[in-house]
Amino acid sequence: MSKLKNLNFEAVILDLDGVITKTETVHARAWKKMFDDFLRERQGEGFRPLDIKYDYNKYIDGIPRLDGIRGFLRSRNLEIPEGDPNDDPEKNTVHGMGKRKNRMFREVIEKEGVEVYEDALKMIDKWKKENIKLAVISSSKNCKYILEKAGLEDRFEVRVDGNTLVEKNIKGKPEPDMFIKAAEYLGVNIAETIVIEDAIQGVQAGKKGSFGCVVGVARNGKEEALKEAGADIVVKKLTDLLEIDREPHENLPHAMDEIEHLFEIKGERQLVVFLDYDGTLTPIVRDPEAAELPDDNREVITHLSTRIPVAVISGRDLQDLKSKINIETLIYAGSHGFDISGPDDLKMVHESEKEITPALDEAEKRLNEHLKNIQGAKVERKKFAIAVHYRNVQDNEMVQTVKNEVQKEADRQEILKTGSGKKIMELKPDLDWNKGYAINWLTEKMNWKPEDYLRIYLGDDITDEDGFEAIKEDGIGILVGSHGEKTSASFALRDTDEVSEFLNHIKQRII
Repeated sequence: MSKLKNLNFEAVILDLDGVITKTETVHARAWKKMFDDFLRERQGEGFRPLDIKYDYNKYIDGIPRLDGIRGFLRSRNLEIPEGDPNDDPEKNTVHGMGKRKNRMFREVIEKEGVEVYEDALKMIDKWKKENIKLAVISSSKNCKYILEKAGLEDRFEVRVDGNTLVEKNIKGKPEPDMFIKAAEYLGVNIAETIVIEDAIQGVQAGKKGSFGCVVGVARNGKEEALKEAGADIVVKKLTDLLEIDREPHENLPHAMDEIEHLFEIKGERQLVVFLDYDGTLTPIVRDPEAAELPDDNREVITHLSTRIPVAVISGRDLQDLKSKINIETLIYAGSHGFDISGPDDLKMVHESEKEITPALDEAEKRLNEHLKNIQGAKVERKKFAIAVHYRNVQDNEMVQTVKNEVQKEADRQEILKTGSGKKIMELKPDLDWNKGYAINWLTEKMNWKPEDYLRIYLGDDITDEDGFEAIKEDGIGILVGSHGEKTSASFALRDTDEVSEFLNHIKQRII
């Protein structure tokens, strides 16, 4: 399970039939009727009918239509002419039977419509909200037709289906070509892409393509078969991934489960809440400029900040952070706490500003020059740091080049050091100052004595560990998701949705 939990994925490629829509049973029924009629005609009433659990899963499910016909007939030692694409559906050729099956399938869809799995819809909408790129794949040429019937055509950026196989002359499952083509169209790294399949051949294709994680969906059993095919994770419905994806740190108690205990620790003291921004209040997205504060979190922190001290501490520049949130009653600490402002003329700019600015100016100029030809690399200048984003760099060698260039700048100037985060490297002052020091500065400045105030800090990244460490003795650190390193936090939450739930619970308790 840890493979998905620790995967900072940027795209999901989903099979259609059986994963998103309930059309897999319609396909199976159409295949069985067509082949049983054919076998009865060829072999009489004593024929052995198509077995869906065995024949369909082994020879037909998830692979291109004509290959399914060839494979099943071969398993019964039967041969028919190949025919050509113009064959009539009633003709007993490979192409004719393919048309016949498709006609039978569409007749059922026109009569009964298309049902969508609610768990799939929930996860698709969740991923879209988080700006995860989505593609749908299907060996069927009916993919677009099914999506339209189900009202799902606008949910996916990319569709690769049976028509694509013909147009691009690529192989179907169990070869990985369809998935690779979908990743290519999405412009994402295969190693950071999840494949979700319900067919054995589909799982085999995902593994063969070396995708970051292959999830098998066993809605009607097949758990063992999907595992044997190579699935990294097997679930019964897609929402089961919520128990795995961004799972709380395995050694930490879940903050929502321990909420009553947290308030026992609080006692009569007042709360002070410190919050990271990206990955805590808002999901991590490919473009940092698109990281907008969700309305529910805006509402709850606005309410809380009128009743208790609330500070947002971020690696973002102070002005950028303030413009993203724009709540006057908050305390803001930008640039990892080097630049602070808040109500009642609260203000602090670290004394290193005059010394660090020229060094960052030089580094910014060189990095822009050296990285200008690396597609997807982005140099973001901040007041007290430079963040170099490589989330959108597709080539692993180029990612290493980006990291090397940042390290060169740190080696060139003694006043600079490197820092790391989720798909970024930073150049920042090589000074004894971080989010933890900023928290302690605020604590002293605002006279938040431990006997009167309980400090809580929520963060998701390695840079938040300084904050957790600062309050470890007399406060509560809550890790959001997992960053893959040792943590000084005391509790955990799964994701930004649970952060919102946690903050709303605090809101209800302090009204």
